[in-house]
Amino acid sequence: MIENSVNDGDDVVGSASLQRGGRQKVHVIACGAIAREILAVARMNGLDHIELTCLPAIWHATPEKIAPGVEQAIAEARAAGAARVFVAYADCGTGGLLDVVLAREGVERLSGPHCYSFFSGNDAFAAREDDVTTFFLTDFLARQFEAFVIEPLGLDRHPELRDIYFGNYEKLVYLSQQEDPELQVKAREAAARLGLAYEYRFTGYGDLEHELKALADPRTGD
Repeated sequence: MIENSVNDGDDVVGSASLQRGGRQKVHVIACGAIAREILAVARMNGLDHIELTCLPAIWHATPEKIAPGVEQAIAEARAAGAARVFVAYADCGTGGLLDVVLAREGVERLSGPHCYSFFSGNDAFAAREDDVTTFFLTDFLARQFEAFVIEPLGLDRHPELRDIYFGNYEKLVYLSQQEDPELQVKAREAAARLGLAYEYRFTGYGDLEHELKALADPRTGD
């Protein structure tokens, strides 16, 4: 499940150490869909004490795998000597099961229900009432729309299912972490393919950046 190297590209499974200096290492167990963003935040903010392990991003299609997968990754990290562990998942469709595991293990996670919320800023996301009929993309999903949306839903084989899946949606909102014109084109194409109106919102890294930076706060014991 966990390999010895990490590619900060798309679907990431593996680990990478960013540790330098004298701060206590923090072992971060993350969804592979946000690996690129975690590494970017770490580099921008000098969070060189982070050791990153990523689990398969495709588990979002089968969220029942997330809680047991994270539990196993915590056990492996501790067996390897990690003194401090942080989980870079929101609830991510586990229906509270991830929090049950983390409470038992004494480990904290990212705040919020999913990555759309923490990228937007959890408070700002919760305050919007017009997003009930919205389908969201992040940078990762814009890059991997075919592999992580179309294929898992079978729309490549049965395009007639589109309106069954998306008939109650009104728009696709692209929550952008980096302002990349090529990804904006891909996101527009995704909206057209789903028959939805398109909206672009630049979020940056939102609460992900704030919470990762807090791991380096001396008050947390680092």
